[in-house]
Amino acid sequence: MKDLKINTAIQISKPVDVVYEAIIDPKKMSNYFISEGSGRMEEGKTLKWKFPEFPEEAEVWVVEVTPLEYVSFQWEGAKGKKLLVEITLLPMPGDNTLVKVTEEGMPANEAGIKWLAQNTEGWANFLASLKAYLEYGINLRKGAFDFMKEAAGK
Repeated sequence: MKDLKINTAIQISKPVDVVYEAIIDPKKMSNYFISEGSGRMEEGKTLKWKFPEFPEEAEVWVVEVTPLEYVSFQWEGAKGKKLLVEITLLPMPGDNTLVKVTEEGMPANEAGIKWLAQNTEGWANFLASLKAYLEYGINLRKGAFDFMKEAAGK
């Protein structure tokens, strides 16, 4: 049986170079995704990402970067599982960019189905937040997940 795979996509009304920088630069990412990052996404680097709603840091291993086209990394996308995330940027007419995100590596079992639901929601939120930040200067994530802190007893 094949591993499960998340597929998400959104079109953003910005040129590919603007979208690419927003994805690889932690200062820009902190406006829609992470609270801070240890460096730019560059091939072979190991980074640390902090999220505003979680106390722990996420370790990110950057696998491949093709400027203005593609970024892939591995991270612990599920407890104890190193998963592959791929972000592909496709220029579209009128200075628009299609952003595709995939994540894969979980088996087709109960834990995998739970992961599929949670992380599909997460990547859809990532894309919507990226679009809101780049097109309107809004940080959709700010305060959006405070309920998670309360549920964890923070």
